[in-house]
Amino acid sequence: MEAEPITPLTLFLSLRRFVLQTCTTHPLITTCVSHINVILLKIGIPEKSLLTNEEFVLTSTAGVVTLVGYYVLFGGRHRRKRRRLAEELREAQRRVHSLEEKLFLAKRQEILASSPARPSNKQPRQIRIFMDGAFDVMHYGHMNAFRLGRSLGTYLIVGVNSDESITQCKGPPLMNDKERLTMVEGCKFVDEVVPNCPYIMTSEYLEYIFNTYQVDYVVHGDDPCIVDGKDVYASAKKRGRYRSIPRTEGVSTTDIVGRMLLMTKEHHMSRRRGESVGSILSLSGSFGMMDADADDGGNYREDDDDNQILNEDSKHIGPLGNQSKFLTTTNLLRLFSAGVKPPQDGMKVVYVDGAWDMFHCGHVEFLKEASKRGDYLIVGIHGDTAVNKRRGGNLPIMNLHERVLSVLGCKYANDVLIDAPVEITPDMIASLKISEVVHGTETDSSHTGES
Repeated sequence: MEAEPITPLTLFLSLRRFVLQTCTTHPLITTCVSHINVILLKIGIPEKSLLTNEEFVLTSTAGVVTLVGYYVLFGGRHRRKRRRLAEELREAQRRVHSLEEKLFLAKRQEILASSPARPSNKQPRQIRIFMDGAFDVMHYGHMNAFRLGRSLGTYLIVGVNSDESITQCKGPPLMNDKERLTMVEGCKFVDEVVPNCPYIMTSEYLEYIFNTYQVDYVVHGDDPCIVDGKDVYASAKKRGRYRSIPRTEGVSTTDIVGRMLLMTKEHHMSRRRGESVGSILSLSGSFGMMDADADDGGNYREDDDDNQILNEDSKHIGPLGNQSKFLTTTNLLRLFSAGVKPPQDGMKVVYVDGAWDMFHCGHVEFLKEASKRGDYLIVGIHGDTAVNKRRGGNLPIMNLHERVLSVLGCKYANDVLIDAPVEITPDMIASLKISEVVHGTETDSSHTGES
């Protein structure tokens, strides 16, 4: 008697029978079905309708096959759709940032055109802008507000609310008067600082500001500032001498405090180039980009695109909210670095590096003293991975982009190196023409016992 030929159908049926027999007699399947049937009996399911081992195996197999098939057939489509939507979001936000800058340029031109000319040379006079605030735990969002405010005129005066007035209106500040004044005075977008300003701008105080400092416009964020049911800037609005600016997306003092409390690392930026030392980026463009790989002559290759490292990170498809913050900080890097120039021949270049996390008045005073030691100060900023490796926990609280913006906003820093190496090499000193390396009396090494 000849054996029946093996066909795909008979092979499938034989395999199905073997799998069913193996699975239905397995103790784990029997236990699961038994527990499920106990639950079904408790909810009133008739005994004849209870689940069998074979039904459980077939149903589970069908579910798994369906999910796997759906993932294979449609998973790639969803990923492509998500990637496309993320790219559209990036493009839309780039356009928004570009339009905002054009709008502020138009506002500035309008203000300059409407200002009376000086009798002597017929040139538009200086447009003096006044801003005020507490500026407690000052961050790059405050610095960007100063940048936007100054863009509406030619001279920016910033009033810093006194400890007493802040305490009366919203509770005691974390930083005292001197610390907050130091931070504001150290910002490169600020021309003059007025201490001890009241939290609520009364008509009398505004009159004093307009007359004493020859202020043309009072500027504040576009969110309402209401205290005890009263608009803080009502007097300036009545005079027609009030202008608003948009808030900086993705940063607030509340968000920063939340990072410290949540102890997560979601705000960190991962290095995506794979080098062991890290990449260094000079925003002035004079030094190019130093990579882990050097050419045969020992020289680091240059990169024409200052934002290459940053743009590579933007290709990573992550949560859309994280991408929004990334695009905001990337755009601000370009705006904050406007006007950064390379050192001229013969200048003494001073280099200092660090984490610069939660950029504060101590950092400002340190950079001020470091800048006095030469003609050009380059500030190296360590990457998130390097800082976390040395300090642990969820540090740094501010990611690399945010720390770069904080340092760029300081008037004592002439240029910055992004993702600077922890170890300073002779090649790096030669490439950047560093004359002197400065460090503080206390470092991470002094706390960790490293040499």
